[in-house]
Amino acid sequence: MAAPIEQATALLELCRRKKLRMATAESCTGGLIAATLTEIPGSSDVVDRGFVTYSNEAKQAMLGVPAATLKQFGAVSRETALAMASGALANSLADVVISVTGVAGPGGGSPGKPVGLVHFAAASKRGALIHRERRYGDIGRSEVRNASVLEALDMLRELAEAEDRA
Repeated sequence: MAAPIEQATALLELCRRKKLRMATAESCTGGLIAATLTEIPGSSDVVDRGFVTYSNEAKQAMLGVPAATLKQFGAVSRETALAMASGALANSLADVVISVTGVAGPGGGSPGKPVGLVHFAAASKRGALIHRERRYGDIGRSEVRNASVLEALDMLRELAEAEDRA
């Protein structure tokens, strides 16, 4: 797999060619996806914004994640990841978005939601949607977060490749 900066550079070039803007909605990665993308000079023509919604309150206030979704399914769930992606689309100028929510560890896990569980959702204004669940295991907080950045960049690339705006 490519290094994060190489992967991000290729993604930015693809989005530039297709005239796509992007946004991120991050919980367990704490802004690392947006930071990776904006590490690259000139990324401002593609990256619209990043939402760091670490708390449930932030997910509700910034992205409109329903309190009922968080109560019923929890912050680390397919449903919350999808709601975060939907909220990022609604609250940005982006054509494609990625959301990520998970348990990076070392604590915070439970039998049903162990350390290393991460949910991703990539969505486009045209209605495309990809959800992935990854179970990285208890590989360490940094490793879970870094693996999540790579997965998110890959999902954004997959979504952007399917878009036909160019």
